[in-house]
Amino acid sequence: MKIGTMPVLTVHYRKSSAQTPMGQHHRINAIQRLLTEESIPLPARIAGLLVLLYAQPVTRILRLRTSDITTDGGTTTIRLGDPPTPVPEPLARILHDYVANRPHMDSATNPGSCWLFPGHRAGEPLHQSTLLSFLHKLGIPPQRGRISAIRHLALQIPAPVLAQALGYHHTSTTRIAAEAGSPWSGYAAGAHDPSATAGTPHEYRPLE
Repeated sequence: MKIGTMPVLTVHYRKSSAQTPMGQHHRINAIQRLLTEESIPLPARIAGLLVLLYAQPVTRILRLRTSDITTDGGTTTIRLGDPPTPVPEPLARILHDYVANRPHMDSATNPGSCWLFPGHRAGEPLHQSTLLSFLHKLGIPPQRGRISAIRHLALQIPAPVLAQALGYHHTSTTRIAAEAGSPWSGYAAGAHDPSATAGTPHEYRPLE
C-alpha cells in the first residue's frame, strides 16, 4: 500500500467484548458483606450470592423457581444444573428466609407465584433491569463477578463436573478452566459418578 502497488484496504474489526474478572479480594469482601449485612434487601443478597458463589448470569437467576430450592434430611440444594448443587450455611438459612418472605406476593394478581424472584406483574419474574440495579447499587458488576466466580471454581472442580453442577455447557467450562490454568485439564468430559469423584458438587462447599 505504501508504494502504490495495491489499493488502500479498510480492515473492519470489533473490539473484544471480554471483560476482566472481578478482583478476588473485591469478590470475597462482597460475599462476606452479602452474608452478614442484614440491612441489605434479601432479593439483592440472594442474587448477588448466586452471581459471586455460583457464577450464575442474571438472566438465569430470574428464571429460577421456588421448586428449584429443596431440603432433604437437613441438606438444602438448588437446581442450577443436574444434579442439584448443595447450599451450605449460612447461605441456606438466608435463602429459606427469602423464600418465606418474597416481595410482591401480597398483591391480588400475584398469589402463589412460582418465581424465586417474582415481579410486579402477575405471572412474571422480576424485570432484569431491576435486578441489575440492585447489584450495581451494591458495587457488584454481574458479568465480571460471574467470570471471577467461575474461574475460581474451575481451579477446584473438573470442568465437566462444574458444568453439570452450574448448568453450563462443558465446552465453556473447559475453555474457562484452561484460561485459568486449572489442574483438572486432563479430566475427560462425559457421564461421571459424582459420589466417586473428589471435589464433585456433592462435596463442594463454596463458602469455605
